[in-house]
Amino acid sequence: MTDAIHEGGCLCGAVRYRTTGAPNDTNICYCTQCQKQTGAPMPAFASFPLDRFEMIRGEVGAYRASDFATREFCPRCGSALFWRRDGGDYVSISLGGFDDPSGFPPPKYEIWTAHRIKWLDTIPGADSYPGDN
Repeated sequence: MTDAIHEGGCLCGAVRYRTTGAPNDTNICYCTQCQKQTGAPMPAFASFPLDRFEMIRGEVGAYRASDFATREFCPRCGSALFWRRDGGDYVSISLGGFDDPSGFPPPKYEIWTAHRIKWLDTIPGADSYPGDN
């Protein structure tokens, strides 16, 4: 997966992006902000260093739900796309936005499990954290 190229985009196709190589990690976030933004009980992400991420097409909108990160989305269709920590050197990309999300490894960890929907089980083999890791 070190030479892999992964492409993805939003629901309407206005935004497209590309990553290269293996992700730093894949994870599940159960925080209420991620749940609200995506409408999903267990949003999944793949994180890549910024130097292995490029925008191919389109512009994103941004929203700050916290004082330390920005959430980016397609302003046309509303697809949740990226999460970026202020001053960070990586981008967390919504796994479902990739053209082939099944090509990624299973989640390495799950965070904010204190907010996990009660009927969801833990992810086998993933480290679990009640808050941030």
